Amino acid sequence: MFDWEAAWHAALYGPSGFFARGEKPSAHFRTSPVVGPELAAALLELLSRVDAALGFPPVVDFVDVGAGGGELAFAVRSLASGSLASRLRVTAVELGPPVELPGVHWTSSVPSCVGLLVGHEWLDSIPCPVVTGPSADPWITRWWPSLRPGEQAEVGAPRDAAWASAVSSVRGAALAIDYGHLVSSRRFTLTGYRNGRQVPPVFDGSCDITAHVAFDSCAAAAGGPFVLVSQRDALAALGVTGDVSGSGWEWLESAARAGRVAELRDPRGLGSFGWLLHGCGVAVSDLLPELPPWRPNPASFSVV
Repeated sequence: MFDWEAAWHAALYGPSGFFARGEKPSAHFRTSPVVGPELAAALLELLSRVDAALGFPPVVDFVDVGAGGGELAFAVRSLASGSLASRLRVTAVELGPPVELPGVHWTSSVPSCVGLLVGHEWLDSIPCPVVTGPSADPWITRWWPSLRPGEQAEVGAPRDAAWASAVSSVRGAALAIDYGHLVSSRRFTLTGYRNGRQVPPVFDGSCDITAHVAFDSCAAAAGGPFVLVSQRDALAALGVTGDVSGSGWEWLESAARAGRVAELRDPRGLGSFGWLLHGCGVAVSDLLPELPPWRPNPASFSVV
């Protein structure tokens, strides 16, 4: 029997795996951190709210799990100012080769931290078993009851365990940003990306391999208070809006920023990403106002 999880892991993280040899996600698909500094600015605002809720500790952490090329970690470090900047410790967690960036510490395992931990498109790259219905797998029974005979499904238990472990390491808040689905909308989504194009997943290390995140099962596994909202709504709640103002160069700069914000908040694209935010000794209501619950974007389910 083909071991999907082992093959997936070898293809990404084995000796000649996609990420192990130094490939960066930004070279193969468009991600929010490379659109511009606006996502980092929003997360810095969220971190400042976590910082205040924690009572302004002497050291406050920003931990970027699945950091890729470190674009997000470096942008947060660069944008920080004032008291927060003087107390800020930025850590990038990645199994592949690190990228030397000023002010960013690299590690291969999730550290304990006081502040904000972010898994930006991390969980979707954690390999999973794949089963074909009917299946008696306990995770499938609970979280994918709609699986029909002959259909395939990714078993999200490894993601649940990874997210629960990450959340348990935090005092402050933990945030997963990804594309995903719920028990009411499960679809088999295993796919590949190479050189900016979606491709069939092959397990030879030539492409990124990914699948949607079961947000509801991850949230339940981690436990505690949480909210699941859309990136579109979360960015607006954190002050990232696309207003255009001024004249001359000021107008041009604000118009360019408005274009980047529109891409990040596009409900047909990046704006439909889910933000799963857990409070870890901090009230979630101190971090985000009440927002509409996240709903999956059917367009994101397209596979090759």
